Parts: sequence; C-alpha cells; structure tokens
Amino acid sequence: MTTKKGTGLLMVWTDVPSDKEKEFNRWYNEEHLAERLSIPGFLNAARYEAVKGGPKHLAIYELENAAVMESAAYKKVSNNPTPWTQRTGPQAVGTNFIRNIYTMIHPRALSPAAAASGMAPALQIGRMDVPPEVDAAFNDWYDTIYVPNYEKVPGVIRGRRYRAVVGSPTYLTLYEFEHPKVSESAEWLAQRDASPVTERIRPHMRHTKGSPGVWVKTFELK
Repeated sequence: MTTKKGTGLLMVWTDVPSDKEKEFNRWYNEEHLAERLSIPGFLNAARYEAVKGGPKHLAIYELENAAVMESAAYKKVSNNPTPWTQRTGPQAVGTNFIRNIYTMIHPRALSPAAAASGMAPALQIGRMDVPPEVDAAFNDWYDTIYVPNYEKVPGVIRGRRYRAVVGSPTYLTLYEFEHPKVSESAEWLAQRDASPVTERIRPHMRHTKGSPGVWVKTFELK
C-alpha cells in the first residue's frame, strides 16, 4: 500500500480578493500542488474551502514527518519560486495568511489503514492554546476522552491531534469527515458534554480566530 499520511502536516490558510481568486485557484491546481508533491516526503495534498470559520482557502499537505520542511529538496524548491508563484501565491495576493507546520501527538502512530487513506471530503479543524498549568490534563483529556468520543459519531472518519513546530497557536485538532454536516448532527452534539471532565477543561481552551471551522475539499491531484 502507498503511504499517504505520516506524522507531519503543512497547513496553509489564506483569504484572497475576489478579483484574484480565479488565477489563484488556477495556479494552485495547475502548478503548485504538483510541484510540492514532487518533493520527497510530501505524501499527499488537497485544497479545501471553508463553510464555517476561516480563512477561506486551505491547502493541507500530509508529510512523512515535520523534518521534511527542513530538507534540502524542499528548500531548493521553496527558495526558487516560479514567476507564477511570485505573482499569484498566497504570500503575494493573500490576506489572513497562515502557514503552520505540525507534528502529530495523537494517535502516537497511525494504523496501516489510516496511513494509506486518502484526503477526506471534509475537515473540522480546531486551533487553540491552553495555560501551562492545565497542559498535561488538557492533553490527557483530549487524547483519552474527547477525540475517542467524537470518533464514535457517524460520519467521523478519524481524529488526529498536532503540536505546532512552526506557527501558532500550539495545538491543532483535525477531524476527517465524510461530509461537512457531521458536527451539526445530534450524535455529535451529544458527545460535546458527554464526560464531566470536559466541563473542567473546556473553559481553559483559547481558540484562535476562525476556529473551530469546517472546510470542504475542492481539489486534489488524480
């Protein structure tokens, strides 16, 4: 089986002025994703658009590990942007631009089936910090109670958690959904307060602007 997921993520969010979107999308779909996926350690990628939260545009790259972003192969490409990238990339035309690199903290390792799985039709993403004094309790609750409970909900493919190695806030939670309405279901809402531990931990969570959000897949290379 081809490995399509590892322990690292590159996540790039941005908003784009409406008069720039057509060319921005064409650049991403016709040049940029293929360019990035040609780099060793880039395992898979897709583009998404927000239906809740933001920024609107999201490109997610599944990495063998976070160290791929320090490789000579990656730096050779990133340090020599194409003319199209210089004109049309998110750093040229985007607003609310976020580029974060993450390493997986939950689960500790992916199952063979998860590692071989493709890009989900929809994602729910939370980005947050917590005070240092509750960090250990927060992570234990998230890994042993919160994510496992939500993974029981119909339409949830899996949940993964990450710590930022570049960018902020510190934590990212990524739920893969079969469709973008999963977190509006009665089953999802029933899990929100299913554990008494949640009532103690949730008030300490500090979500960044646009989080949590839901994104739907708009493009991936075939």
